[in-house]
Amino acid sequence: MSAPAPPPRIGSVHYLNAAPLTCGLEDQILFTTPAQLAVRLGRDELDAALVSVSEVILTGRYDILDGVAIAALGQVYSVLLAHKKPLAQAREIYCDPASLTSVNLLKVLLAEHGLKPVFRPLENYAAAGDKDFVLLIGDPAIDFQRAAHPHRIFDLGTEWFALTQLPFVFAVWALRRGPDQAPLCRQLCAARDRGLRELDRIIQDRPEYDLAFRRVYFERHIRYALDADEKRGLARFGELLRKHNLGPVYEPNFVQFH
Repeated sequence: MSAPAPPPRIGSVHYLNAAPLTCGLEDQILFTTPAQLAVRLGRDELDAALVSVSEVILTGRYDILDGVAIAALGQVYSVLLAHKKPLAQAREIYCDPASLTSVNLLKVLLAEHGLKPVFRPLENYAAAGDKDFVLLIGDPAIDFQRAAHPHRIFDLGTEWFALTQLPFVFAVWALRRGPDQAPLCRQLCAARDRGLRELDRIIQDRPEYDLAFRRVYFERHIRYALDADEKRGLARFGELLRKHNLGPVYEPNFVQFH
């Protein structure tokens, strides 16, 4: 009699926007930053991880679970460049070290305006307010935007939509290629379905911020679909990465399980 298969190794982020995608799986998941998830997935220490989409299309190593993403159509609120000076004066930008896709998206958006600043790691979140130009993502970006600050906000979701009229896909379930992904994919799809069914409870129960903000954030700023429009947005992102020599870019491979 063969031994039962070990449970899948799944990684996700701490951020509020990922909560509906891991509903019911919280006790089974390694929670860490997008950058650390990419490292662990690359070492084959995870079978699936909710990673920045750049990690998939710039490496060509992973499949993408079809139908599920963290995306935005317009303002995303939690991915932003805070700037004290006009963007045309940007010579160096400090970046949240957790970010991957957001750095590449910002490079594309600025390059479309003829701007190519130097990107440097942000030493810590406490230093963000001192920087003339700082890129923040996830809950730290929300914290920064909701606090008093002298910066103007360049919302990357807003700017992407203005450029393309398409949604932007920030994160996807990346799957380590293997012989039988179906059970894991069904588990992840079921978690997403459960999370969307229970979204009102998640909004009510999560401890981050206040109830009014959580409701607006989930209902207005974040989308969890990976459908035709999101795929067109992803394809356009790949085109612009190639245009500005930020590749090589690999065609995404979407896997479907019903």
